[in-house]
Amino acid sequence: MFLRFTDVVSQSGVWVAVAIVAVSKLITVLTSLSLSSIATNTRVEGGGAYYLISRSLGVEFGGAIGLVFFLAQAISVAMYVLGFAEAFGSVFAFAHEHTRVVASFTNALVFACVYIGAGWTIKVQYVILAILGASLASFYVGAFGAFDPALLRTNLAPEFTLGENAFTMFALFFPAVTGIMAGANMSGELRDPGRSIPRGTIAAVAVTGAIYISQAVLLGGARTRGELGGEGVVIASIAAWPILITAGVFAATLSSALGSMMGAPRILQAFARDNIFQSLRVFSPRSGKAQEPRRATILTFVIAQVCIVAADLDTIAPLITMAFLITYGLLNLATFYEAITKNPSYRPRFRFNHPLASLAGALGCAGVMVLIDARWALVATFGMFLLHRAIGRREIEARWGDVHSGLLFERARRNLLRLEDSLYHPKNWRPILLALSGATWNRPHLAVYGHWLTTGHGILSLGQVIQGEVHDRISRRVAQERILHDFVRTEQIEAFPAVVVAPTLSDGIEMLTQCQGLGALRPNTLLLGWPTSAERAESFGATIRVIAALERSIVAVRFSEEPDDPWEVPQGTLDVWWRGYRNGELMLLLAHLLHQNDEWRTHRIRLLRVIENEAGRDEVRKHLDGLIESSRIRARSEVVVSTDVADAIQRTSRDAAVVFLGFEAPDEGAEIAFFEQMERFASRLPRVVFVDSVGGMSLES
Repeated sequence: MFLRFTDVVSQSGVWVAVAIVAVSKLITVLTSLSLSSIATNTRVEGGGAYYLISRSLGVEFGGAIGLVFFLAQAISVAMYVLGFAEAFGSVFAFAHEHTRVVASFTNALVFACVYIGAGWTIKVQYVILAILGASLASFYVGAFGAFDPALLRTNLAPEFTLGENAFTMFALFFPAVTGIMAGANMSGELRDPGRSIPRGTIAAVAVTGAIYISQAVLLGGARTRGELGGEGVVIASIAAWPILITAGVFAATLSSALGSMMGAPRILQAFARDNIFQSLRVFSPRSGKAQEPRRATILTFVIAQVCIVAADLDTIAPLITMAFLITYGLLNLATFYEAITKNPSYRPRFRFNHPLASLAGALGCAGVMVLIDARWALVATFGMFLLHRAIGRREIEARWGDVHSGLLFERARRNLLRLEDSLYHPKNWRPILLALSGATWNRPHLAVYGHWLTTGHGILSLGQVIQGEVHDRISRRVAQERILHDFVRTEQIEAFPAVVVAPTLSDGIEMLTQCQGLGALRPNTLLLGWPTSAERAESFGATIRVIAALERSIVAVRFSEEPDDPWEVPQGTLDVWWRGYRNGELMLLLAHLLHQNDEWRTHRIRLLRVIENEAGRDEVRKHLDGLIESSRIRARSEVVVSTDVADAIQRTSRDAAVVFLGFEAPDEGAEIAFFEQMERFASRLPRVVFVDSVGGMSLES
């Protein structure tokens, strides 16, 4: 306002200067609307932008912003006190050669004010505000007295010097409007943050916008273009009392330094209290009656002092601006995501905002970053990415809800509705398995094989039936569901637990088959254990008849011995015994899905068939090779000639890792005969997967 804005008006002319102010303020207005929305949707505590962003976008974004914004604010202290020192040296000749000494003394003075407490510092800020007001009054009185409409007309259009344009002038001006978080950074000290942050921020943006626009018009009508672009503080030559302009420069730099010195420690303290990095916990304690972040204030002072003594602030300044813009962009993005997820918890008291306005604010911040300095924008963005990755790898479990779950829910809701309305095609068949694994600790191999058959391709649910009446088994149901959750987490299986209470086991299986899942994601295949004795065959036959009637495919696993380690992968081939398309397609596809797991990639798939006559071997072999070719599954065909199918299967596959055999649910009353017949095929085989397919998929798709 005091040192650079005259250059902007000189180069850009009044119209373009007003446009630059308007576009800059539009971005800050949109950000202020987002800030107001998110600040009135939650109980705001200390930490300002860090607190708001971390509670919306999650600990990764919030943590990255917390560190970057703290460092930007701390370094800003050095930049502002150096600005004060340079202005001081231009007025008092004895200090001209000792800029860093004056800056160090000023830094110590600012630190002392803030260390005493926010209450004292804010009282000092009122005095500074009064000085700023007096300097502005001095300018307006002088500018109105010197205003010449004819001169204004000559200064309306831009006249850029070599290498300058509207974009370079925009980049020069925009850092002047990046202070909108000063009030939000003091959120912990506000009596009612939800009320004060929206009112204070929007009012500040409006007032400063009016000042800059009126200043552009008055400058254009008070001095020629050459005078506006001249050396020194041009605005002082216009003011009625030039000494007040000097005081205003001092006040502006001191005010910004105090604001940054107050804001930075509160961000660090809030960040440290969330325990994202254990090494920063030392900065979490609150000191004194007013709960001041004094340890963090000391660190802020040290960083600022190091920058005063050693840093090249002309190089660092663009990066500081990038940090502010990334923060504002993510704040807009957080508000946009909060709104579009349609989470019922998003109920901001501030109603004057729209998701598209927040999105426009985020895009505007990104655009300004590129406009100011594309290289620094890339550096800042890459730095944020590295911080985000570093925090994400720590797998910190946030104690607060964020927008991610709401965003995932809304995306899942929309996709489920679209999936429900879309036309089904066999090409899109995926295994949606319901594994009746019981308590899982008893038959963990079912859950593990279900995981292998679905991981990366389908959905697995682990079903358990508790026999009894619901009102008598509620607590047990809750406990068993917790056990299933623990099993899934411990074994790192991608699955959803499903526990029901039913009078009988068969009733429970029917309930799970009919009701488990949602929309088009209901299970299309049930995975269950094969009965271990003929006594259990009758109830098993009745159960699979019901499952088949409900048009679900059945995969029944028979292990001669249950493995000590359910994740143990046996040696051998994956043998698929082909008897026709009814079950054969699903068996071959399941073998392929099992083979897709890293643990099974060395296991070769064999597609086999038994024939009674040697004369048909070539024709059947050609048919099997055609099936393999059309299915695009890597497998080897083999034809076995034998009049005893069961003996041929057991001899050929005795060393196989897994054998896939087709079956059909038995008629009522034929359960024992069915069980005995299937046992003839599988009795001497260590691991058999019986498959009864209802179709819905095609190998040629």
